[in-house]
Amino acid sequence: MTLTQLNAFVLVARLGSVTAAANALGVSEPAVSQALSALRQHLGDQLLTRSPAGMTLTAGGSRLLASASQIVVLGAEAHAAVRAAQGAPEQLRVVATSTVAEFVIGPLMEAFTRRYPGSVEVSVGVAMTKEMGVLVANRLADVAISPSVPDDPALAVVTEPIFRYRVVVVTARQSSLRGNPRQWRWLVDPSGTDPGTAAGQLLDRLGIPENKIRVFPNQTAAQAAAADGGGVAPAVEHLVAQQLRRGELSLVDAPGVPMDARWHIAILERQQRSAAVSALRRFLGTPEAMHLMRSPGAGVPPSRFRPPVYVTIWS
Repeated sequence: MTLTQLNAFVLVARLGSVTAAANALGVSEPAVSQALSALRQHLGDQLLTRSPAGMTLTAGGSRLLASASQIVVLGAEAHAAVRAAQGAPEQLRVVATSTVAEFVIGPLMEAFTRRYPGSVEVSVGVAMTKEMGVLVANRLADVAISPSVPDDPALAVVTEPIFRYRVVVVTARQSSLRGNPRQWRWLVDPSGTDPGTAAGQLLDRLGIPENKIRVFPNQTAAQAAAADGGGVAPAVEHLVAQQLRRGELSLVDAPGVPMDARWHIAILERQQRSAAVSALRRFLGTPEAMHLMRSPGAGVPPSRFRPPVYVTIWS
């Protein structure tokens, strides 16, 4: 029995599928399946079975889940303790939805690490909202920032609002859209496929069919396509303010918009947080952080740029 096997089991159990667990870990589905198979063979129990509703825990799997979660947490704490003894910088692993990661996380983390030079090592990743509480609870991430984090009493995770914003819909300048929004072509970044984000909720409320949605690698690309007349794009109002002022984009009068929303932070309970997480939580309440979330467009120095890829340990 290994930490890798237990980690795979916990994530499949919490997230409900091998695919979701593989995405969270940044590995292939066969790697997760092999780890799960080895654990089943070692314990002589199926642990998880497939059902129409997803993965279902067996009686043995239900009993294992609590213990496995504790072992995974202890393994992460042991790794952090060894790093501290070696004098390594404290790790701060941040996950966010694609829109937050694209526009906000870079400037925020650059400003935060300036306050603690050399003492904090930040990595940034993109995750679905349904994964975030699980990632934080199982120490695969230290902080999650997103429009929403599902409330799961089984996870010792605290969720707090940090920033209010509004979602609007934009399209090309002087565009004259007519008819039902369900007939328009909707252009979204990956967060638009996440039912936990504001964009995902807007598409769901309007009943937009899948064949009318086009997904782009990021929101900048989706907005550029909208500016070229390719369709309409949900957007965070203050993040497209300059494009609206320059006339590159125009607002669309659609049902339910502007839509009020909030970014939230998900972290461990106070007694379990690292010093870096507590420091980041305090920083996010400062005027500097609020300004960066409102106007993050200044960029970061090349030496501090980190692409939004999820980093974890898989052995």
